[in-house]
Amino acid sequence: MSIAMNLYYTGQDDNAHRFVEEMEKGGTAEAIRQEEGNLKYEYFFSTSDPHTVLLIDIWESQEALDAHHASPHMAEIIKLREKYDLHMRAERFVSDVNGIPDTDSSFLRK
Repeated sequence: MSIAMNLYYTGQDDNAHRFVEEMEKGGTAEAIRQEEGNLKYEYFFSTSDPHTVLLIDIWESQEALDAHHASPHMAEIIKLREKYDLHMRAERFVSDVNGIPDTDSSFLRK
């Protein structure tokens, strides 16, 4: 089982982009990628909403996600969210593919 979080950061002007830039250049994003249980931590920019950035954040278990929330990196994220006055919304997806047939792969072009 893995847990995927889609986190949408929205702010005024280019604040969401500046937040991502500081997360990447400051090393916080890479440090999170190195945390035990992190499977993906990647930002995406919207072509239709220049004020919003999407973070796809995937963890191998709830325990790994809980450990991340208790880490010093979380305090840095909170500090930067305040600095850039960002608002968020989240979507949570739990993956459990045991016993479920893969019917989507035929639609993928590799």
